Amino acid sequence: MGPPVARGETEPHLKKNPGRRRGGECATLAEVMNATPANLLILWLCAAATAANTCVAAARSDESRLVLASAAVSMDQAVRMVEQRYHARVVKAETQSDGSRTLYVLRLLDDSGKVWTVRVDSTSGSVQ
Repeated sequence: MGPPVARGETEPHLKKNPGRRRGGECATLAEVMNATPANLLILWLCAAATAANTCVAAARSDESRLVLASAAVSMDQAVRMVEQRYHARVVKAETQSDGSRTLYVLRLLDDSGKVWTVRVDSTSGSVQ
C-alpha cells in the first residue's frame, strides 16, 4: 500500500495522461476531429483490415460447414449406431465412395453366429 492520499486527490498512477492511452480505450470525438490526415488514414486502414479479417473468417466458417455437412456421420458413430440397432458386433468396417456419396460398409456378427452386411450413408446416416 502506498502513502495516504488527501481527500479529493487522485493517486498519481490513476491520473489520466492525455497523451497516452491504455489498451482498449477509445479516442474522443474531439481527438478524432483534430487528428492529422495521416492518423486518419492509419485508423481507416486498421478498420478496413479488421473488416477483411472478419470476411475471411466467415468464408472459412462456411467452408468448414460444407466439409462437416459432407461427413455428418463419422465411421465411429456409424459403428455405434448399427451395433445398438442390430444388437450385433461390427467385425469389419470399410469406406466406399460411390460417385459423390460416401458409404460405410459394415459387416456384423450376432450372438447366434449370423453374419450380414449393412451400408450407412455418411451424409445422412441412413442405413441400407
